Amino acid sequence: MNYQQQELFSRSQAAFVGLAIGDALGAPVEFMTAGEIKTKYGILKDIVGGGWLRIKAGQVTDDTQMTLCVARAMVAEGGMSLRAVADNFAAWLKSRPIDVGDTCRKGIRNYMLKGTLETPFNQWDAGNGAVMRILPVVLANLGNDGELESQVVAQAHLTHNHPLSDSACICLGRMVSHAVCGYSKSRLRKEVDALIAAHPAFRFDPYKGLATGYVVDTMQTVFHHFFRGSNFEECLVSTVNQGGDADTTGAIMGMLAGAYYGMENIPRRWLKKLDRKVREEVTMLAGRLVRLSSAVDLPSIRHTLEGS
Repeated sequence: MNYQQQELFSRSQAAFVGLAIGDALGAPVEFMTAGEIKTKYGILKDIVGGGWLRIKAGQVTDDTQMTLCVARAMVAEGGMSLRAVADNFAAWLKSRPIDVGDTCRKGIRNYMLKGTLETPFNQWDAGNGAVMRILPVVLANLGNDGELESQVVAQAHLTHNHPLSDSACICLGRMVSHAVCGYSKSRLRKEVDALIAAHPAFRFDPYKGLATGYVVDTMQTVFHHFFRGSNFEECLVSTVNQGGDADTTGAIMGMLAGAYYGMENIPRRWLKKLDRKVREEVTMLAGRLVRLSSAVDLPSIRHTLEGS
């Protein structure tokens, strides 16, 4: 494996580890306002326990758990199998997880009861529950934007079927793919500009300060803090201290910033605090997912991305 390939694998692992860290960092302040967080913590910079879920420090929530469901299915099947993903979601829901979003619960129950692999369009399904779990699809399709886009939408429709959710999944998927392959923030910004051109609701300048579970608010928060931040810690700390749906905004930022800044930029104190079994599994799965992609042929990937 040459240096470029090693870097690609490292960034892929950083994206998955970053997602889990962002989830664990943000979970204790989920549903708090920025002012409430400031009053209690000053600035939340460390992974702590507590919050409305009363989690242990380093524990993850549905953001990481559902992403693991997708990743395990794809590795086991050697690629995307919606039924395998849905089966994993169903088994996860039966395990009584500490938290499940309402739209995710509804979609999974529909599958359990009817075998439904595509939720019908619903104007109220523009939440962030599909965007938070796209990473395995991205890593398994590096260099193949066509498959990446179709698969992130297909997995989204297991629970969420809304144009804003679909477009956010595609935009973030392309951003993370480009980041893993070493592209600049200005190149990633082009993906956001294309999203905003198609759906002006995602415009984030000026930033309104909303970090709810609505996918537009979520992505505005991630875009605002990612393009203002200068390193992994700064991006993630500023995001979760916004409050709101902080575990999900944290998970998405961790995924994106991890892919962009790499493993060496993730603070060691966070790595040590993250649940060890989760850290080990996401690192292992990231490597296996990349091997499903065209990632071994990095020059080919770069040529594809330059033309996209």
